[in-house]
Amino acid sequence: MVIWMILGCSVSLLAQPQPTGSREAYLAQWKGEAVYQMALHGIPASITLAQGILESGDGESTLASRSNNHFGIKCHSDWTGATVRHDDDRQNECFRAYDDAAQSFEDHSVFLKKTRYEPLFALDITDYKGWAKGLKKCGYATNPKYDRLLIELIERHDLTAYDQEGLQLMAEREDFAANLADVSEKNDRLNPKAPVVMLGTRAAQLSENHIQFILAESGDRYDLLALELDMMPWQFYRYNEIKRQRGAPAYSPQVGEIVYLQPKRTRGKSLWLETHEDETLWDVSQRCGIKMSSLTRKNRLSPENPMKPGQKLSLKWRVKKDGKLPSIVRMWSVSSG
Repeated sequence: MVIWMILGCSVSLLAQPQPTGSREAYLAQWKGEAVYQMALHGIPASITLAQGILESGDGESTLASRSNNHFGIKCHSDWTGATVRHDDDRQNECFRAYDDAAQSFEDHSVFLKKTRYEPLFALDITDYKGWAKGLKKCGYATNPKYDRLLIELIERHDLTAYDQEGLQLMAEREDFAANLADVSEKNDRLNPKAPVVMLGTRAAQLSENHIQFILAESGDRYDLLALELDMMPWQFYRYNEIKRQRGAPAYSPQVGEIVYLQPKRTRGKSLWLETHEDETLWDVSQRCGIKMSSLTRKNRLSPENPMKPGQKLSLKWRVKKDGKLPSIVRMWSVSSG
């Protein structure tokens, strides 16, 4: 222990437990994230929650409330993110800062996957006592009672129940991934990607999610395209979600604009799409080949919650109110790369 104190610890104990009310609120807010991290990274949810409680004072410590750092993780030489200065073992030490506390939970998981903590992952994932003692042995904190404090918190609040939820989520993810792989294989078999097809002088291509389209040329209008490609004008308006104004001239797409020759889909093959500056919802819809109504519903867009530049839009699944995908989907998307 003296050696660890001389070298300096990776993480220090910044706060003592707070009253039960704030403890219950902390668990209610962060239990889901801890379960998710367990299923994704193999760290017991009980350990994550106990460390979060202890290091952040139930989320009420200065470091947690001002910098969203719930685990007292210091900067270290490999950290390139935001930082904040805080007195701990020494004055004015450098700690990591996060835009969102959920990032702190993710970084905590990644941090524990360093070589220094490798022995922990040889333990059974439900062996919370072994994990607590291992964290102390590996020098996570300087407090000589660190392992006992963690074990006491876990047993007092029955945090092992969340380990069982993590195990269940792991199993669900495996089943979900297997089923989704079967569906994807079937779709690829039924919808093989075709090469460019020439429609007269037009090069018709297939989008990522198998929708035929052309790129508009100078002088194109929907009425003229309908005659050229033996289609009806209304098909161009409907497939490309252009509102047809009675008595107005036929719509003229800009040069290079995507013109779909088939209806857009309700979901994409990719999971996310990042919006560009000055891009409208229609622009995004044309770019990914997904109907505007589907993008709106999947991403809970509204006048009160409009699309923003640089926003990541979900193309497959409806996000939760916090903007994240359902846990089981997050599990699959990370594991599948």
